[in-house]
Amino acid sequence: MSKIYDTILFDIDGTLITSGDAGATSWREAFNEIYGIPADISAFTDTGMTDPEVGRKTFQAVLDRDPSDEEFSHLLDRREYHLVAAVANSSGYRVLAGVDRLLPRLLQEGYLLGIVTGNLEGAAHIKLHRGNLNRFFAYGGFGSDSPDRKEVTKIALQRASLVNGAPIAPEACLVIGDTPHDAEGAHGAGVKCVGVASHKFTAQELRDGGADYVITSLEEELPLDRAL
Repeated sequence: MSKIYDTILFDIDGTLITSGDAGATSWREAFNEIYGIPADISAFTDTGMTDPEVGRKTFQAVLDRDPSDEEFSHLLDRREYHLVAAVANSSGYRVLAGVDRLLPRLLQEGYLLGIVTGNLEGAAHIKLHRGNLNRFFAYGGFGSDSPDRKEVTKIALQRASLVNGAPIAPEACLVIGDTPHDAEGAHGAGVKCVGVASHKFTAQELRDGGADYVITSLEEELPLDRAL
């Protein structure tokens, strides 16, 4: 029997791993190094935003102005620099339940796996590296491609088609994520979304946020045998 879905795109934070606030730590270190302000991104941003959105909103809040292009590039560079140590030293870092078994099985069953995330591409690979998860993903869409989650999903799907060697239709793709932003981004690209209530949002909040199907963790079966 042919598969309904050929391609599965995974969010990172709260879906595959939790970094134990390494992301927030790296932003705080970057702001403190450059501006002497240990900025708390959680006071100004929401879970599921892209890194460019997080950086700009936090900059505007703590410095009361917009960054120049040069300032913003420098901030992103220093944030990524500090992220390496923050992830390596995070006592709360862990690969979430079911991931280690699910990803190899999906590859064995012939699914094309990719990443769709608000992280900048370098930050995404830093976070996945500690959990030895980079090896499962041949491509992705990242916050460094666009600050808009819909465009990030579209770009991930385009790259999936390049890797596949033939176009992949949106209806043959699933996005797996843990926030309403994931569902919004998926639907903007014509892709269905499975919400995973494994982090900060409940199953009902994910349904209300637009997820087409909801599971409580990646230990549960994905709905790969039905069209959502």
